[in-house]
Amino acid sequence: MSYAIEVKNLSKHFGALRAVDGVSFNVARGDVLGFLGPNGAGKSTTMKMITGFLEPTAGTVNVCGFDLAASPVMLKSKIGYLPEGAPAYGEMTPLSFLEFVGQIRGLRGARLQERIRDVVGKIHLEAVLHQRIETLSKGYKRRVGVAQAILHDPEVLIMDEPTDGLDPNQKHEVRTLIREMAATKAIVISTHILEEVNAVCTRAIIIAAGRILFEGTPAELEGRSRWHNAVTLSVSADTAQVRAALVALPDVEAVEERADAAGRARLTVIPRPGCVPLPAVQGAVQARGWSVTELHVEGGRLDEVFRDITTQSRAARS
Repeated sequence: MSYAIEVKNLSKHFGALRAVDGVSFNVARGDVLGFLGPNGAGKSTTMKMITGFLEPTAGTVNVCGFDLAASPVMLKSKIGYLPEGAPAYGEMTPLSFLEFVGQIRGLRGARLQERIRDVVGKIHLEAVLHQRIETLSKGYKRRVGVAQAILHDPEVLIMDEPTDGLDPNQKHEVRTLIREMAATKAIVISTHILEEVNAVCTRAIIIAAGRILFEGTPAELEGRSRWHNAVTLSVSADTAQVRAALVALPDVEAVEERADAAGRARLTVIPRPGCVPLPAVQGAVQARGWSVTELHVEGGRLDEVFRDITTQSRAARS
């Protein structure tokens, strides 16, 4: 299989600090790879090396057939990069900044204006197109950063916290744009917003202390959660009896209880590893005639999985 991004044994040392330590992964066109990790994990450093902004201590990077060490200019031409903080020239307007970036990318004349119109419409910058960037809100500054990253219609997109500072509507717009672009591009996004993994990513990597601790699909990541396939139900019945009946079911490891907004008992049935308790729970509800006002199955809780993976790594190092 041909990959748009190939990273092999990539490392970056700052003196005694190993910021990135032997990282390897591939990204194909059509993939949106979520790069997750706590602060200081090595996410931004890895992205800076892939895009040629930092020289690796060791390892190789290949983008669209171009090697970072042998052909850095050609490699960079294939990439759209949204760095952390989306730096821009504050005295420029979004229009003049995009014209400047487009010219650097080799766009001229009608083609440049066509691309500017396209990205301005997609990112919804019309209202601030002639306003100085330094006067824009954080959300609009981030949108300008996204616009410059996609201006030259790159084959590869590297985006560091693309929805940082955006309101819910703006986040939805950017996520929709990423999904639309994913069909023809290879995309890597770093994020600390775990809901973004399910919203836009086809694969996920968790990195901590410069090393990859997990790589797989969002479903595989959810599958590591204690709450994967858990069943939550609200009942109007004797809580103790309901709980005792649920705990006795063969696929159930535990039952957790808390009250919902209306004061009704809300029970979450935690499955034994690899088990699906829903059929047994539904059977118990029907057999006992419980009055149930809510019943749903959980996919899993990514925040819990993230904590488990990264804290176990920290504990192993201490």
